[in-house]
Amino acid sequence: MLAATALVLGAATIVLAVVVAVGEFPRGVGLLGCVLVAGVSAWYGILRSRAPRVVGLAVAVLAIALALGIIVVGGAPLVDLLVVAGLLVTLAAARGALAVHVDLPGAPAPRHPVLFFNLRSGGGKAERFELAMEARARGIEPIELGAGDDLEVLVRDAVARGADGLAMAGGDGSQAIVAAVAAEFGLPYACVPAGTRNHFALDLGVDRDDVVGALEAFVDAGERRVDVGDVNGRVFVNNVSLGLYAEAVQREGYRDAKIRTLLDTVPEALGPGGDEVAMRWRGPGGHEHRGGAAVLVSNNRYRLGRAIGSGTRPRIDDGLLGITVVGAVSWRDDEGRALQRPWREWSAPTFRVDAERPVAAGIDGEALVLEPPLHFRIRPGVLRVRVARKHPGASPSATLPDGIWAGVVELARIALGRDQRSATSTQGDQHGPDGSHGTGQAAS
Repeated sequence: MLAATALVLGAATIVLAVVVAVGEFPRGVGLLGCVLVAGVSAWYGILRSRAPRVVGLAVAVLAIALALGIIVVGGAPLVDLLVVAGLLVTLAAARGALAVHVDLPGAPAPRHPVLFFNLRSGGGKAERFELAMEARARGIEPIELGAGDDLEVLVRDAVARGADGLAMAGGDGSQAIVAAVAAEFGLPYACVPAGTRNHFALDLGVDRDDVVGALEAFVDAGERRVDVGDVNGRVFVNNVSLGLYAEAVQREGYRDAKIRTLLDTVPEALGPGGDEVAMRWRGPGGHEHRGGAAVLVSNNRYRLGRAIGSGTRPRIDDGLLGITVVGAVSWRDDEGRALQRPWREWSAPTFRVDAERPVAAGIDGEALVLEPPLHFRIRPGVLRVRVARKHPGASPSATLPDGIWAGVVELARIALGRDQRSATSTQGDQHGPDGSHGTGQAAS
């Protein structure tokens, strides 16, 4: 039903949009012009500071106001709203139709699992959901991370006392520390989404809205092996940011005013006379490049710029780093050649960044300074992840087709009852608890 709704409503919305555009010409051209002016002015303002920033953003606001005026005064606003609503409902129906649930290979419950939790993470989720009590009810030993405690020391002490399963309820930075120890000792690991964003939980297939249910990972669960990233010996589960974001994270007051701090950092990296971080790196073709306003190295590649599933990783078991570099168009390599575009994205098992001075880095959201050279590598299949049976067990983008037409074809197959998607087609072979391969089944 969801697939059929997406197809029928999507087609009707497109037809209605074309009819409106043709019938109200040239109103649509004026609306498009206002949107373009708003976009260019906003970008101009973001790249500058003080008075030029105020002017640029003010022009952007005026252009948006004019666009709204054209919509309300110059035509049929209810019809325009109907087109927008049709698009939003179409995307929601398509997302629901393409959702996946993977039946991961079963795994025995550990005898002495331990849950580490941070009461301050996620606005106090651990306390609000009474995770300590819920953990004890499931035979899981809860250990609270107090102020000044070293999480890695606590985890290693628990392993020394006989812990045979490790779980973390906190932010992704804390998840990386526990996951690193679990991978080192070959222990099963569970991600409890008690942080603010919980990006790792999302891509693992953990339901981020079911914090308590995630504890079932050590009761009734399936297991899969996933990769982790490594930079100069430090494990990361999501990504490492260099340049713009990393510089902003280092600044005092970032936690209290993230957007303002980030905007204040943009002109220094991308604006006129801005100073890009003096980094050296090689692109997919082997040529050396310099600079880079922002470099993102991720544990498997992200799906970017898509209407559905953008910002998630279809897989975390592909055995490759995802590398994205953003910078000014004026970059040139040692031979004087300008880069073809300011945005480059590719995958590789290793990546190296050289610099003349220590490099600010945001590792899974945590602010650090790394000594160059920075050696990035992927560690394939080293982490045994447990996911509760009732949770999806796969990323939201695991089965999403690439391209609009491919998506339409897949929705048509589902609407006709011919959905043949499976975990093996998108997640790859799953490793059983003993290291053997198994396959899971996916159902929409």
